[in-house]
Amino acid sequence: MRPRAAMVQSGLHAWEDDAIDGQGNPRREIGRLIILIGRMLRQDFDRSVSDFGVTRSQWALIAVVSRFPGTTQRKIAELLEMSEASAGRLIDRLCADGYLRRTEADNDRRARAVHLTDKATPMLEKLGEYARQNEIRVFRNFSDEELAEFDRLLEKLRQNLAH
Repeated sequence: MRPRAAMVQSGLHAWEDDAIDGQGNPRREIGRLIILIGRMLRQDFDRSVSDFGVTRSQWALIAVVSRFPGTTQRKIAELLEMSEASAGRLIDRLCADGYLRRTEADNDRRARAVHLTDKATPMLEKLGEYARQNEIRVFRNFSDEELAEFDRLLEKLRQNLAH
């Protein structure tokens, strides 16, 4: 087991170190790194979106509505892998804050379509610029060939998990 100070410095929790136990297992080490990198990316993103007065969940919902204007609460919940009730609470909050509005859906009078308001546009632009700068920072030491190979390998891993 690693010394506690080394675990804290690397961002590991005790349960992660215990799960690793047999060092030298590249599959386990890659899995640990994927978890650690995912956590680091989420924490970094959370710090950046808090400057805009929104949470990661709210930002994700705004991004979905930006990509699929007029989509329903049910579809938003499906795309974000959350319950309709949770999506509804987020939509309510973002409507109250002036970032979203609801209208009747064209194809179903019972459903409500969700749209961005003009107030959301500047935030989308700022967060889009943040995302572009962050991508440059995160991948700064990667060549185009390395990025293509990394993408290919991650897709291969995703396909393994999907089956």
